[in-house]
Amino acid sequence: MLRRFRGEVVSTLNDALALAGFEAGDLEVGISEHADLASSVAFKLASGYKMSPADAAERIAGNIQLPEKNSLIDHVLIVGPYINFFVNKLYIEETIDMILRDGMDFASLGMSGRIILEHTSANPNGPLHVGHIRNSIIGDTLARILRKAGYDVETQYYVNDMGRQMAMVVWGMGKFRLDDDKKGDHAAADVYVAANRLLEEQPELKSEVDLLMQQYENGDAEVVKMFKNAVALGLKGIGETLTRMNVRHDKFVWESQFVLSGDVEEVLRDVKGSKYYEIKDDAAVLNLEKFGFEKEMVLQRSDGTSLYVTRDLAYHRWKSASCDMMIDVFGADHKLISSQLSAVLNIMNIPQPRIVIFEFVSLPEGSMSTRAGKFISADQLLDEVEKQAYVEVDSRRDDVDDEFKKQTARNVGIGAVRYDIIRVSPDKSTVFDWKSALDFEKRGAPFIQYSHARACSILAKARSEGIGDYIGFDPSLIIDEREIVLVKKLAMMSFILESCVYDLKPHTLAVYAREVAEEFNQFYRDVPVISAESKYRMVRLAITDCVRIVLQILLDLLGIDAPESM
Repeated sequence: MLRRFRGEVVSTLNDALALAGFEAGDLEVGISEHADLASSVAFKLASGYKMSPADAAERIAGNIQLPEKNSLIDHVLIVGPYINFFVNKLYIEETIDMILRDGMDFASLGMSGRIILEHTSANPNGPLHVGHIRNSIIGDTLARILRKAGYDVETQYYVNDMGRQMAMVVWGMGKFRLDDDKKGDHAAADVYVAANRLLEEQPELKSEVDLLMQQYENGDAEVVKMFKNAVALGLKGIGETLTRMNVRHDKFVWESQFVLSGDVEEVLRDVKGSKYYEIKDDAAVLNLEKFGFEKEMVLQRSDGTSLYVTRDLAYHRWKSASCDMMIDVFGADHKLISSQLSAVLNIMNIPQPRIVIFEFVSLPEGSMSTRAGKFISADQLLDEVEKQAYVEVDSRRDDVDDEFKKQTARNVGIGAVRYDIIRVSPDKSTVFDWKSALDFEKRGAPFIQYSHARACSILAKARSEGIGDYIGFDPSLIIDEREIVLVKKLAMMSFILESCVYDLKPHTLAVYAREVAEEFNQFYRDVPVISAESKYRMVRLAITDCVRIVLQILLDLLGIDAPESM
């Protein structure tokens, strides 16, 4: 509803600007703490028209003509240079009607197009750690948001099966016993660490790893089988961790397919005709100085083997042929390579992906290193959070059986991890602290989940007491300020969703979910629902059901369970 209101405000402002003799281009209209929407366009006009921003605002205001029918604008207030717009009762009433009518389809944006979104793509030589799961959670949440907006989204995991890390696992599996009692990714990590240790002691053995890489790239049948088995082992364990976090991929794309299919050779042929192409020390390179990169990009080693970036170029060309937009989620350590990738795709006249770079997430326990074998795996993190969530649930609910407590602890624990990671803007580093994430009073996932459960409980209590539902409620009876503030917050959902789609910053949705929960709890604290007079009780039950619907949608978009009881 806020999107519709904003559209009306923009149209009204444009008409007023034309009548006032102003040309402003794109209008700046946004949410304000002093109004439902506000415009600072007067600042933009002031210098060009040699007048003060306040005078420009007054001149615009004098030419504002509100629509006569079905307008959502109640009144306009000028405060200095700011033009403030306020909604009317129709806005409130139609918001309630729309949420109840649309249900789980509320706030769908009707956008269209096919998107391929790549995320996680961790090397399958060991388990995911907390840095990886920030990638997974950002990518999965974005996919959910984009699907809600109307896009056809395919999520892909790009499997790095040709890098040195996997070659070392394959080599190590021929020298060390695999621990069959461990998850596949953890067993692969043990072999990888042991292989690293042996190579440090006997560096002359590195040539054996190099030979394996060459044989795999050349399609040696026996070596291909060895690599496939090793990669599948790691991916199985990683997949189990992702499933536990409510993360799924539609497709796993192995980088080797682009070598074996000849796509990498085709990329090399394409760039050979470029003015940026050079042969240096028998290696094929691209000179990217023009694009601001000091070092050239190596595409093919002197021994004829390709590099990750070459295969990645082939992968992006393959993707671009079957979608309208590519989105990549990368860690901050990929800033340089992702910029180089975009530059080369530009040279090749291939559409460039939208790239979401996230800064690192760490734990209070310290740093993580797969090579040294000293890291906190995502599995360890989830186990610990679930264990602590059980303690919290057990202390609050002594009236339910143990299975209920365990299931609630699982849902609360996963929700706490997902929310605490997604609530921070991707471009900011963060420290995940499970104690804070699980605090029911800290406005994190448990707080939002509890708010949804509370809405469900209120509605269930009304039914159990024979009050029935709210059919026939009168929306004109929404008069309490707490009711109005809450409904306005619910009306913002499509506006928030749209901003997430355009900015690719899902933390905005997480913050909004917390705000909805906060407003609902204020409403519940200050306004009687079940005990209210009949006509007010009906409308407040309708508002409560609207909250339930919106919170369920938001929790689903965040990949978090929406419990009916906690």
